[in-house]
Amino acid sequence: MVATREAGGVSRRLWTRKEYERMGEVGTIGPEERTELIDGVIYRMAPLRSQGASTIHIARDVLAQAFGAGTYVRIQAPIVLGDFSEPEPDLAVVEGAVRDHLDYHPTTALLVVEVSDTTVAFDRRVKGRLYAAAGLPEYWILNLQRNQLEVHRDPSPTGYQSVTILKRRDTVCPLARPDASISVADLLP
Repeated sequence: MVATREAGGVSRRLWTRKEYERMGEVGTIGPEERTELIDGVIYRMAPLRSQGASTIHIARDVLAQAFGAGTYVRIQAPIVLGDFSEPEPDLAVVEGAVRDHLDYHPTTALLVVEVSDTTVAFDRRVKGRLYAAAGLPEYWILNLQRNQLEVHRDPSPTGYQSVTILKRRDTVCPLARPDASISVADLLP
């Protein structure tokens, strides 16, 4: 258990990743609950709307083709980012094969992607800072509200130093696969 001192003498209880996983094992957090642990705080995930779910699968297919052999694309599966964070990005491109992670979650990714409709501000501020502080080289937000792709690069402890907004007519080359040119229109619904 870890507690931090807040303003006015009130402290907040933070959860470790091991405690969080144990809650799932014993049923404190049920399998039907969609949650993730970020910086010791357990967040309820927003309900997945039909357009968001479809976009996740569309983007998964595009990314799997662009990255090819030696990688795979995880869908809404945990990645371990330290003792206090186990987020579940909508998509994470990781090296290796699915069977490489039967006994543990990956601790890094070549690219993480959030498909955002109602959670854009949270995904930019909270998740963006988390992924950058963990040193993940590239983070994309498929912003369904604005029909655009936000490309976040150059991680630092306080966030990504480079953000590029791309529209449907644009293309993007992932840092880990600079020879793969992806049409933004192919990623969006």
